[in-house]
Amino acid sequence: MEPLTDMTPRATLVLLFSFVALSCLFRFSSCADPTYVYNSCPNTTTATSGYLSNLNILLSYLSSNATSNSNNTFRNATVGQSLNTVYGLYYCRGDVTRDVCRDCVIFAAKAITQQCPNGTIAVMWYDECTLRYSNESIFSIVTSAPTIMMMNTQSITDSTRFNQLMINTTNKVATKAVNDSNRFATQEVTYTQLQNLYTMAQCSPDLSGKDCNSCLSRANSLLPNCCSSKEGGRVINPSCVVRFEIYPFYGLSASAPAPSPTLVSLPPPSNGSTISEKQGSSSRKIVTIVVPTAAAGVILFSILLYFFLIRKKNEDPSKKNGGNSIESADSLQFNFSTILAATNNFADDNKIGEGGFGAVYEGKLPNGQEIAVKRLSKNSGQGAEEFKNEVVVVAKLQHRNLVRLLGFCLEGEEKILIYEFVPNKSLDYFLFDPMKCVQLDWQTRYKIIGGIARGCLYLHEDSRLRIIHRDLKASNVLLDEDMNAKIADFGMARIFGVDQTQANTDRVVGTLGYMSPEYALHGFFSVKSDVFSFGVLILEIVSGKKNSNFYQRDCGGDLISYAWRHWNAGTTFELIDPIMRGNCSKTEVMRCIHIGLLCVEEDVADRPTMGNIILMLSSNSVTLPLPSGPASFMRGRMESGMLVEGKETQETESYHSKSSSIPISVNEVSITMSPK
Repeated sequence: MEPLTDMTPRATLVLLFSFVALSCLFRFSSCADPTYVYNSCPNTTTATSGYLSNLNILLSYLSSNATSNSNNTFRNATVGQSLNTVYGLYYCRGDVTRDVCRDCVIFAAKAITQQCPNGTIAVMWYDECTLRYSNESIFSIVTSAPTIMMMNTQSITDSTRFNQLMINTTNKVATKAVNDSNRFATQEVTYTQLQNLYTMAQCSPDLSGKDCNSCLSRANSLLPNCCSSKEGGRVINPSCVVRFEIYPFYGLSASAPAPSPTLVSLPPPSNGSTISEKQGSSSRKIVTIVVPTAAAGVILFSILLYFFLIRKKNEDPSKKNGGNSIESADSLQFNFSTILAATNNFADDNKIGEGGFGAVYEGKLPNGQEIAVKRLSKNSGQGAEEFKNEVVVVAKLQHRNLVRLLGFCLEGEEKILIYEFVPNKSLDYFLFDPMKCVQLDWQTRYKIIGGIARGCLYLHEDSRLRIIHRDLKASNVLLDEDMNAKIADFGMARIFGVDQTQANTDRVVGTLGYMSPEYALHGFFSVKSDVFSFGVLILEIVSGKKNSNFYQRDCGGDLISYAWRHWNAGTTFELIDPIMRGNCSKTEVMRCIHIGLLCVEEDVADRPTMGNIILMLSSNSVTLPLPSGPASFMRGRMESGMLVEGKETQETESYHSKSSSIPISVNEVSITMSPK
């Protein structure tokens, strides 16, 4: 639209408050405040007086259009010129009435200047509307930062079935929203005879279908991480929102308001744009939602949380489960006597694994909890303080596709790690055994591939720190009782700073056949190093063949080269494990091989990120770029004798361990992604 002419700030404020007053008078009652959700005020650049003047004009214009008789659910505008230009828009939830939309926009226009007084960028979310502005154009552009995840504190009892239903339904409602001209959709399904599941998805209406699809797919991929087994949850960002509840929260009349459960905001993913806890708290203090039920819920939750923290403080370390409230290594320390009793003095009968770092034992704590105890060798070379600091970091990693570290024991020269116990041992235990491999049908393998990808995405982007595993392989992927993948063994993991993308080392450690060329040859590693290892894993899972075995046969190179030759020859289906060729989804298998070859590209820049990999796995409608060719460094290394054929270095290890986890399904959202 055409830029608006400038007005004085005083005239703007008078006009804005006039609309607020008129809105209240016409309704013959005081205006009901919209339901506040969150706000973001980065304030990276202080606004000039000219910018603030134009901002007032912009907010006045948006408010006035919200009161018009025409379709007022979306509006954008540009005010000013040059450095003082302000771009702004609002969009209301697709089911709200014109009056509700009007009241929300007017209220938001006033509140956003109070909560974000001097910045050039701001976003404010309410249940009923979203209002945002920026000093750069935001029209028809997907903006995923910041991303906020919120969950209902109440849990569902039948979590496995509910989580599957939630994932399937939110995927379907996202597809409906993409195909809707207003980019809004709702979906209701039956959960029990007395209870339904209600879902909603919405994009900013100015987004294209492709961009809306991309935004909602990203949001849906985060829902299981934040809100599994919960009665409600949502993921919001400036461009889209996806939400589910067990009560109807849309399409309600004023006389039938929705319940107000207690919601807890979770830390957003570490994608370079986060909202601090302090900022979120202050925002809630400024704009309050006066709903008695919600207030009572918050008070009750606070009391319970207080007593829970007191109990945790005084709890015996052997009963702790490595939760997110870890502050120091001392809170994770087990007594050596407890570990001796749990493992029968490290009896051989309890030994379940052996690796370069030491042996692993099965154990049981006094409270009956089964654990895996890794007893590090005395020549591990790690000091006590360094060891304890690493323990604290790893224990904070909480994801269903990662093996959870419960604690440690440090006694003299003894350094011991205590993990959850995973019952079905490791992936290689099944995958490369001619008898046990039949237990891995294609659906199970496909679920394992998706689980590994989600675990890696958490390490790379969604955890509090950026973690590079550096030794991702089949023996370091454990399987729980439902055959869900859990990434294990962080002995070689490296922690990156928030803005750090790569590092190098003179001490290259890892496993032959899984290391990326830039790491093996030059010591450079990054998230793309793990992507390379993941690509090798995909090819192994699909073929049932171990990469290193090709060095010992007359197969003309490694598994990567073997797969590439079949790809070029158009005989890719021959790569598939013979035991499942007659009972698998050819489309899914071929897609996984395609993704695997993209992951092992020699050029680091050509490999996809783990986030893109999950999108590729999630839907057959994703457009995949063609692979240009795999890395061919390994053969040269073999010929020069720099690495031992088919063997792990002394720095690697695996262990087989027991625990349960919620089954994970692969997201089936339809996504379109441009090729590189």
